Amino acid sequence: MKHVSVFILFLMFVFCNLCTAQNKKELPSSTTLQETKGVITSYGPSTSVRTITQDKKGNLWLASNEGIVRYDGKSFTNITGDRSTNRFFSVLEDRKGNFWFGNHGSGVYYYDPKRAVGKSLQHFTTSQGLVDNGVVCIYEDRTGNIWFGTRGGASRYDGKSFQNFTTKDGLPDNSINSIIEDKTGKLWFGTSGNTGIYDGKTFAILTANGTFSNVWSIIEDKTGNIWLGGGNGLRRYNGSTSTTYTENFVGYVYEDKKGNIWTSGRNDNGVWVLSRYDEKSMSTNKPIVIEITHSLNLFGMLEANDGSIWFGSFDGVYRYDGTTITDFKK
Repeated sequence: MKHVSVFILFLMFVFCNLCTAQNKKELPSSTTLQETKGVITSYGPSTSVRTITQDKKGNLWLASNEGIVRYDGKSFTNITGDRSTNRFFSVLEDRKGNFWFGNHGSGVYYYDPKRAVGKSLQHFTTSQGLVDNGVVCIYEDRTGNIWFGTRGGASRYDGKSFQNFTTKDGLPDNSINSIIEDKTGKLWFGTSGNTGIYDGKTFAILTANGTFSNVWSIIEDKTGNIWLGGGNGLRRYNGSTSTTYTENFVGYVYEDKKGNIWTSGRNDNGVWVLSRYDEKSMSTNKPIVIEITHSLNLFGMLEANDGSIWFGSFDGVYRYDGTTITDFKK
């Protein structure tokens, strides 16, 4: 009888542990990948460059169809190599100095530059809780959460797990192109549908002077105005009303250090141009606009530390120094 009692107790212990394991929903750990050794060249990508950012050390990071490429002012290093045949759309350096790479098809890659190239990358997909593997944009909010805008909704990552948001939660559309947080703490979502505003609890739709849909880019300028660019043109929202500056397609909006607003998109003739809206003339009905013509699709922009404007194109990356445009092709 004593042996039977011990055996019964053992079965009860195993059963309880199984129940506990089934009820505990832990986030699967990210997949650790062996990095391909960074390929260094004297020239940049020759295909689409969609996002450009500058890190704390002054290096430029390019999200391209050929991978994530770092430029140190002398040479280009492909960090991801042939990691994926899909396209990289976004790159973000977080407050800790680590990097996040968004891929339009294979999810998110996390890169710690303190580890030597050849060590490892971490990979997050829907298997780890990401809402969708088609990642378009990445944003870090003031509390350190990392937001991912995808073709299937938005994901918020707190360092441990993902919380996902879709149209079921109030998003106006699941296809997200841009995310920012304004000075009041509200999050703005530029989607293929309407513009969504999230206050931490519920979503609302921007309706000032009518809705603004198919938004590709959102920024907040130094004075707190929200700028939206997309299929409906370029609009500035001041908190109560909005002003439309063009109805031509605008793919990207950027504010330089002087307060000028730059856009990439099409002009009245359907030609791709960089447009600079002069900050001092913004309050007038007809602001001064300078157009810099370019023949191919234009994507993201950046003002580097030296004041030059970098922009991505269908065929690589370019630099504008105020006078000339320089390419970095092979």
